[in-house]
Amino acid sequence: MADIFVRIKSEGVKLNQADFILTLLSVFWEDGRRELEQFCRASRAVSSAANKASPFNHFIQPDPDQLLRVAVAYGFGSGRLKSVYQVLRGKDPDSGKYSSERRDAQFEILKGAQDNALNPTYWHQFLSALVGAGFRSKEMISSNNALLFSYAFYLMGRVRYQVPEHVLQKTIGRWFFASSLTGRYTSSPETILDADLARFRAVKDGETFLSILDGILSSELTNDFWEISLPANLDSSSARNPELFAYVAAQNKHGAPVLFSHKSVRDLIDPAIQSKKKALERHHLFHRAYLERNGITERRAINQMANYALLEWPDNLEISDDDPKDYVPEVAKRFSQKDWNAMHEYHALPEGWENMNYDDFLDARRKLMASIIRRGYEKLL
Repeated sequence: MADIFVRIKSEGVKLNQADFILTLLSVFWEDGRRELEQFCRASRAVSSAANKASPFNHFIQPDPDQLLRVAVAYGFGSGRLKSVYQVLRGKDPDSGKYSSERRDAQFEILKGAQDNALNPTYWHQFLSALVGAGFRSKEMISSNNALLFSYAFYLMGRVRYQVPEHVLQKTIGRWFFASSLTGRYTSSPETILDADLARFRAVKDGETFLSILDGILSSELTNDFWEISLPANLDSSSARNPELFAYVAAQNKHGAPVLFSHKSVRDLIDPAIQSKKKALERHHLFHRAYLERNGITERRAINQMANYALLEWPDNLEISDDDPKDYVPEVAKRFSQKDWNAMHEYHALPEGWENMNYDDFLDARRKLMASIIRRGYEKLL
């Protein structure tokens, strides 16, 4: 029945390998598919039950196929759902024959893995590792793959290798920070995940598990990455850029104040603060009108990531389209020199930036932003 369904549906709406596995669950483990779907539905709304654990969170409202990927990665050590689909059907890799006994044995592995993946305690402890890394909500998540695959590694560390929670929290926070920043699972995610998981197939203890993760990170985040690649990647006008989210996460780790404010970035981007008007807004430091008056009209040049800062919306309105050399001295009067210096440091603002040539300002600020991101990551070591 499952084979017929897959063959028919694949000729109409194109299905992926997760759909095929979910079909197998419907046939051979209906309760398992139901549990996946219930968990996903519950993650989308705050629970009304006071004493009942809920998967609701501010980072992701997963679909069943996404959590299935977590369970498969953790349970079978594979990033390729196509191969796991054949395993779950009971295929012998040597003879190519199928058997119900082999199928039942593989489903038992999946059941154990899914039980762990849907454990509310594990789920929320993992998400708290993201908070510890400076990420506060789904608005700072550029890659759901990075989040979900990091969860699979968290489960490996916690359940399989018994890594102490306080150590695992920092390691997984570091892994997610780096995976998101480098776009590790953006291109060919199954291939990259499969290669990552393959490194752990012979691992027996938590110390080796941690060593392998840190080795991967060290090979990716070299000095050249921090000083050359990252500043170059910050040359972007995208509003949803992993480098931008890592920059804000680093500001959170540093406890940075909002620019031109005594409040902290961390507090004002708290997802619990909800209103019709966002507490923080992205604001041009060199306003569009100023740049256009000076012959800079290209949208990409005006909307450079390095030309933006997070401001409280009342300050945003107050500054309006004034020239930096006019509004900065007035704003500076509201702060002590110590507070002003800290604000400039954590917002990567070069000394005397308000009087700089625009291109020179962008170049200098990108390097300082990269330094802030690096320092934020190093706080997770």
